[in-house]
Amino acid sequence: MKGGDRTLVGRREIYQSAKYLSFWQTMTEHHGLINECPLLLPQNKQKTVFDGFIMVKDKEFRLRILLPEQKCLRHARLQCSWQLKQVLHGYQHIVKQRLQHCSDLVSFMLEFKTVLEIALKNKHELQSPPPPEYYAQLIKEIGSLGWEKLAYIDAEFRTIKLKAEDSAGRDHMITIKLKSKYPVESPDCSADFPIPFVISWTQQSSLINLHSQFLAALESLQEFWDVMDEIDEKTWVLEPEKPARATTSRRIAIGNNVSINVEVDPRHPKMLPECCFLGADHVVTPLRNKLNTNMHLWSPECTVLQNLKDMLEIDFPSPATHEKSSFSMECGICYAYRLASSIPDQVCDDPRCGQPFHQECLYEWLRGLPHSRQSFNIIFGECPYCSKSITVKMAIKKS
Repeated sequence: MKGGDRTLVGRREIYQSAKYLSFWQTMTEHHGLINECPLLLPQNKQKTVFDGFIMVKDKEFRLRILLPEQKCLRHARLQCSWQLKQVLHGYQHIVKQRLQHCSDLVSFMLEFKTVLEIALKNKHELQSPPPPEYYAQLIKEIGSLGWEKLAYIDAEFRTIKLKAEDSAGRDHMITIKLKSKYPVESPDCSADFPIPFVISWTQQSSLINLHSQFLAALESLQEFWDVMDEIDEKTWVLEPEKPARATTSRRIAIGNNVSINVEVDPRHPKMLPECCFLGADHVVTPLRNKLNTNMHLWSPECTVLQNLKDMLEIDFPSPATHEKSSFSMECGICYAYRLASSIPDQVCDDPRCGQPFHQECLYEWLRGLPHSRQSFNIIFGECPYCSKSITVKMAIKKS
């Protein structure tokens, strides 16, 4: 046999051996997958699509696996049934991590089933119903408290809403989320408060104690809510549109395209609030000077609104004297007043123009002009209406 023929035969043997090894590895993997997941079957000859069910803790879950042509798990896609998605909620990052690190489909399915077992166990523990004593105790406590104070209770008796009225006749609500070991474990409580509502809890505590603490917290905030209610009733509040009891700020209209934003301290509501004027410089500067000059006039005996009137030497427009449309000028770019939750708060400083804009609208408008200049998140450009210099600073959104 010539040397060339021997080389050809040797290459053919190597090729046949490699082909046989590849076939053997494929068959071994296929049999391994059948042993682990007998109901998860290949859907094509290339074995890049598997569809079927996996069994964990006597439960069946529908699963479809899509592999790339190279069968690389790093780029595989899993399509889960909605039941499987619910069980794996919160575990998606672990599944992705296993796809990145497993060498073959069989080893991945082994780890995937382990993750699924843990998820099912934790879900069962979270959803296990409390003992009968829990319900008996809860009904007894609600009866002692008074069923008229109960605003809502869910079907599982886990979430309760209790209502209360403060000394000024304002209605309030507290949401209570009970745990399965109640009253040994303290419940989670939330209320529409400007400060955190922290409860004192022992194993002997009950809904009655909780409601009493809620009433005490309400009374401690009466002065703050009196201040905010007076502002809401006697001025035109531009923002927020529908303030909650927890909201500590108000943007109050002073005139056309000029307003003041006040931030009231709920623990010291009669103190001078943090103030920020919004509007054109030629209008805002005199107001800011008056505030600084007359700061000594602030009196804790007067209301916040009266103090602001005295210091600024103005009368705020009110629903009794003005229509809100007088202060609801639309943006000169998008021609709308409210954009999402914001209103126009950027005003051209030229007294002859004074056109208002949404901060976001003006920022994007100036960014698109070739002659505008940008420094970080501040853009210097020209007013779209009068071409006078205008500057806008875009607030950096918190992630």
